[in-house]
Amino acid sequence: MKLNQLSYFTKMVHLKKVNSTLLLFVIIISFSCSLPERNCDNFHSGKFYSETEVNGVKYKTIFSRNNSNIQVEKFEDKIDSSKVRWVNNCEMILSPLNPNSIKEKKNILIKILSTTDSSYTYEYSYLGENKKLKAQAIRTE
Repeated sequence: MKLNQLSYFTKMVHLKKVNSTLLLFVIIISFSCSLPERNCDNFHSGKFYSETEVNGVKYKTIFSRNNSNIQVEKFEDKIDSSKVRWVNNCEMILSPLNPNSIKEKKNILIKILSTTDSSYTYEYSYLGENKKLKAQAIRTE
């Protein structure tokens, strides 16, 4: 009978170690998977400055969005306008209003990844394409 008690005690100690290790693992995963803050409503309208690098070339743009879902952008001394359609609170699709070529006609998907009080980090791509680029927009007004 004493052997069975010792065996039982050994199994219980092992189970407690496994349970505490599993609990610690779950806690660590929970903290490491916390999502960045996203207050996307704060950036549905306003004036912004953005800089991005593509193939080693830095591009700068200034743009503004208003409550009528129009975005006006100044990029390389050209002014373009796009219709903004919010897919959800943090994702929008830009549709150029006056494209001059087939490439300019493509819609752009923008997803806000994180926000601060005066800026947001976003990824963007042509709608339907896998290549995504990241940039940051800073509120200027």
